[in-house]
Amino acid sequence: MTVISAEKIQDSGLTTVSDVVRAISADNSGSIPTSFTAGFAGGAAGVALRGLTVNSTLVLIDGQRVANYALADDGERSFVDLNSIPVTAIERIEVLKDGASSLYGADAIAGVVNIILRRSYQGAQANAEIGTAQHGGGLRRRATVMGGTGDLDKDGHNIYFSAEFEGDNAIRSSQRGFPYNTSDLTRIGGNNLDIGDPSNRSGSTFGTVTPATLATPGDLLSGQAIEGALYQPLRPCGKNSKPVTTAAGSYCEQDPAALWGQIQPKSHRAGIYGRFTQKLGDSSQIYVDALYYEDKVTSTAPPPQIQANTPVNTNSIALPPTLADGSLNPNNPFAAQGQYALINYAFGDIAGGAQTANHNLRITSGVTSQWDDWHLQGHVVLNHTWLDVRNYGFLNYDQLIKAVNQGTYNFIDPSKNSGALLQTLAPVLDKRSTTDLDSLDVQGTRELMDLPGGELGLALGAQWRYEAQRDPSLNPGSAAQGLGNAKTIGRRNVSSLYAELDAPVLSTLEVDLSGRYDHYSDFGNNFSPKVGFKWQPIDKVAIRGTYSKGFRAPSFSENGSSSAEGFVTYTPPASFVAQHGGPTNGYVKPYGLAEFTTANPNIKPEKSRSYTLGVLVQPTDSISASVDYYDIKKTGVIAQQSPDTALAAYYAGQPIPAGYTIVLDSPDPAYPNAPARPLIVEAPYINQNSLRTKGIDVDVQGTFALAEDVKLTSEISATKILSWTETLADGTVQRFVGTHGPYALSSGAGTPRYRASWSNRVKFGPATITGTLYYTSGLYNSIPDYLPANVCYSTGNQGQNIPSNCRLASFTDFDLTGSYRLTEHIELTASVLNLFDRKAPLDTIDYATASNYNPTWNQPGAIGRFYTLGVRVKFQ
Repeated sequence: MTVISAEKIQDSGLTTVSDVVRAISADNSGSIPTSFTAGFAGGAAGVALRGLTVNSTLVLIDGQRVANYALADDGERSFVDLNSIPVTAIERIEVLKDGASSLYGADAIAGVVNIILRRSYQGAQANAEIGTAQHGGGLRRRATVMGGTGDLDKDGHNIYFSAEFEGDNAIRSSQRGFPYNTSDLTRIGGNNLDIGDPSNRSGSTFGTVTPATLATPGDLLSGQAIEGALYQPLRPCGKNSKPVTTAAGSYCEQDPAALWGQIQPKSHRAGIYGRFTQKLGDSSQIYVDALYYEDKVTSTAPPPQIQANTPVNTNSIALPPTLADGSLNPNNPFAAQGQYALINYAFGDIAGGAQTANHNLRITSGVTSQWDDWHLQGHVVLNHTWLDVRNYGFLNYDQLIKAVNQGTYNFIDPSKNSGALLQTLAPVLDKRSTTDLDSLDVQGTRELMDLPGGELGLALGAQWRYEAQRDPSLNPGSAAQGLGNAKTIGRRNVSSLYAELDAPVLSTLEVDLSGRYDHYSDFGNNFSPKVGFKWQPIDKVAIRGTYSKGFRAPSFSENGSSSAEGFVTYTPPASFVAQHGGPTNGYVKPYGLAEFTTANPNIKPEKSRSYTLGVLVQPTDSISASVDYYDIKKTGVIAQQSPDTALAAYYAGQPIPAGYTIVLDSPDPAYPNAPARPLIVEAPYINQNSLRTKGIDVDVQGTFALAEDVKLTSEISATKILSWTETLADGTVQRFVGTHGPYALSSGAGTPRYRASWSNRVKFGPATITGTLYYTSGLYNSIPDYLPANVCYSTGNQGQNIPSNCRLASFTDFDLTGSYRLTEHIELTASVLNLFDRKAPLDTIDYATASNYNPTWNQPGAIGRFYTLGVRVKFQ
């Protein structure tokens, strides 16, 4: 168990539950940062202990479950949004780094994060803080207040409330230096991902056209450049563009990262929490509490391109010489010659971006009492979340074709386009998604008999809960161009019984046995046992270990009325490229392949077995150290059937295997008789893979009196992943430790082998200073789930490794915080996060919204040095 007290949270300088929990060294592969705004679950943040993704770590508040975020990560994995939990009322956070399905049920395969809120509070306190990044942007305003009255022992009751607000401004990519502010890495031999080059099927906001014909008469999507014709800008290159001339013609190049990129989205968090507790006699009490929290995240994105692959391929769209009314097309410079105009264009007058507003309303009530030798308690939880999503900048295909045919959109002078026209062409896409979790939990504990080491303890419990999710499609009918599609609808009832025996069989040996039986209305039953021991052969040394079985219930995305469509950057095989004239043909260059996955009502839960073995040494009362080894194996891992199987059959001219469907793109206008490229691969979720991870946790703590009024508290926490492997259904083994894999998972952030932190807190008189060092090891830029393990995926414009050693470097940053108590009631606070202004290492293959760095592990390095000042006032 790792315990993070409210005092440690204050000392860390971190202001959100997300930042605090994700800083734990055991958080690894699959962890979701708030900055990943382009993901399916944009705007939220989740923890992934042991690297087993966010759906294998259970998050609780006061030991009770929390409703999941209304959007699933990658359209599949359900998780709790850490950004929707208040910080002010936290007493401590307990992190159990071990399987715990025997007590808590599903999802506790990798561990449990239990956020304990204050049971009571007397007095009043307020805190105000302001902060800013040294290099610009990111202005933070934060305020909290808490007040309470009533002594439970003297008055028999307590009531308190807390409220908090935090607003963080966005940080634009243009506010940082190279390489975070650009999509063009040619200065270091990398690729140029600027927009505007028509040979790459991209257009700038100034557009390009070239004389064309239609490969299929009447089909404006089959534009084909006239042989020998040159590209030319639709209008002169202007501000924020660079004129470029090649043998194919001229165009205006723009850097999307510099113009529209973000390092940090704009965010607004506000919430209130209150609790009332009343004693009922000497041995009973009842409480009721309520929590409401809103987390709003606003992000920007580049404007939409006329070129898109789904639902309709518009890469070869051509402007007609005459409009629907028979007049010459003013947008087509070649209309007078009766020629079509093959166009590449970005709609600079249509802003791209998204806004998510997550609301978490949670009401709980409970009672504790004593009956005979039983200590009894019961809890009721009512938890409802609603998420409002608004997406901007996605073209409606029908309206796009209408605008092209009728000439209603002015490509030559976009300033003449009306707001009403732009709204019709790219309407705001919005939806409200919800989740519910209602539960009733009763527990009883008692001592049964004397054993040589103490009392034999028994705990019994029963739980009933209702879970539901309703996440409608943001893109019904796939009307919006280039937008993935996901919908999830499901509900179920869960009934559970659980028990635990704590047996101190000897004065030096304690054994713990527990088990839980769960019945799910949608897939059936599961039993999860666990056994643990602690042996203390000598006074200062303890050896401990556990063996457990666990499970993860299928999410509603996996077995409900659900489907999800996501995109991966896909490069066709060489034989296919040759059929289309070679790699210079834009049709065969890397493109967005859609993977469409449907729910499977017959899916089974994932199962796990895990064991731990460790030693705890405490030579003195003030020093302790522990080393623990873990080994977790998960079977029946739920995943989409590998699209590679269907793609290989398609390219070989063989029948598509059962269970798969391939939707083909429009024919290549330049080679209409060649095979069309795959556009969508459809397949259901199945229980197909297994994975295994092994690692070591180290924790060392010490408290030292350096002088009469000077105390040092030091703590080192570190996790080393020894192995993280996935075995596919065909027996293929993929090894991910120290690589960018699993690449299909949460932005391809990778699986660092080491994560560690070292905190030193010095308290002297009225002052406290804390320095915390964070370390994440580097990665080899390979993607074992896409390419052979020894192949470097990060390559430059000549195929060379970028960087030359093909590695994402390790990252270390240091935070310094301090406080000074002016009076009994007033305390000043300050912090400098990333004190030494360490830069995030170059990462060209992470596909989060960030540019050329890895926001999951290295976000502080892109933000840079960050200063805060605050004041805390207390009235006790």
